[in-house]
Amino acid sequence: MADVKKIATRESYGNALKELGAEYPQLVVLDADLAAATKTGIFKKAYPDRHIDCGIAECNMVGIAAGLSLVGKIPFVSSFAMFAAGRAFEQVRNSVGYPHLNVKIGATHAGITVGEDGASHQCNEDIALMRTIPGMVVMCPSDDVEAKAAVRAAIEHEGPVYIRFGRAAVPVINDRPDYKFEIGKGSVVREGADVTIVATGICVDSALGAAEKLAADGISAEVINICTIKPLDEDLIVSSARKTGKVVTVEEHSVIGGLGSAVCDALCAQLPTPVKKLGMQDVFGESGSASALVAKYGLDAEGVYKSVKEFLA
Repeated sequence: MADVKKIATRESYGNALKELGAEYPQLVVLDADLAAATKTGIFKKAYPDRHIDCGIAECNMVGIAAGLSLVGKIPFVSSFAMFAAGRAFEQVRNSVGYPHLNVKIGATHAGITVGEDGASHQCNEDIALMRTIPGMVVMCPSDDVEAKAAVRAAIEHEGPVYIRFGRAAVPVINDRPDYKFEIGKGSVVREGADVTIVATGICVDSALGAAEKLAADGISAEVINICTIKPLDEDLIVSSARKTGKVVTVEEHSVIGGLGSAVCDALCAQLPTPVKKLGMQDVFGESGSASALVAKYGLDAEGVYKSVKEFLA
């Protein structure tokens, strides 16, 4: 695995903005004194007149973006997830969500892989918060390829969009000729018959690793990559659940209100199915390396493997 290409999705975010800047002259990027960390500095270097540093004033930044959207711009609000979804929630709800404005939110440094920054900066609630805003599209890409595709899809979509990006470098798993991206559509990245593993973000790679380990035990696991958590690809999940009879969800987020909750909502309404939710189990994170934290909270391949085995037993 040492030869696997790894790129942080926040890096993908900055690169995608720069690439799309020439194609979309109405694209503007706002940041809150974090351009080096969110990687919007890549866009700023190419298009300095279309990058606005709002200072450490995230709530004001969202209001500025709302105004820009009303004069035909496509603004991307950029900050850490803890600030973009947490600190500025009221402005996102009332200034963007309520009037359904064409504002995009690029939230970086989400989840426990923020690592040493600790619990105060490890936002494990953002997907839940954004899911509750009517009309908000919520995406969590799994790698560089998907992150870039999500940014393009967000620009082409009319309305508010929240995209979650990570700090740590992650393996590229979608670099294949047949890869296609569409808002609201998931994909089966590994066929299986005994259990369905539905994952998002960095946990897609963990799910694939777990499926390999399960296969060695004679267990056939189907792995579904869900980038768009809202709107959720309910048809795909229900179809897979009908085939396997058991579902495990995996996310670098609280098990309350995130991917697992969305999957349970869909299955409860259409096909009641046993579900095990893997993620942050109603706890705050802590300071440590990204890899150590992912392992501690059972979100690496080994942790997912053990949890699925326990669930099936």
